[in-house]
Amino acid sequence: MQVISSSLSGKFEPPLFHPNVYPSGTVCLSILEEDKDWRPAITIKQILLGIQELLNEPNIQDPAQAEAYTIYCQNRVEYEKRVRAQAKKFAPS
Repeated sequence: MQVISSSLSGKFEPPLFHPNVYPSGTVCLSILEEDKDWRPAITIKQILLGIQELLNEPNIQDPAQAEAYTIYCQNRVEYEKRVRAQAKKFAPS
């Protein structure tokens, strides 16, 4: 899996099963959105740390993927199972 980012977006290819990653793979993170918290002074380190934090602790107040959000909120064990299966599927060989 790789992260592809431009000045205002971050994207996972293939898309991740995660409440804050759109089905397109784009990350839903306020510091990446020009109309929210984006500032030119934000560093790559801050962006990567923000994505890492979001992956570890999803923001359920701003879901981007309905299925992942629903499973995360209703059945954490199933959510973790799906995430592990996806990680295993796309792990480098």
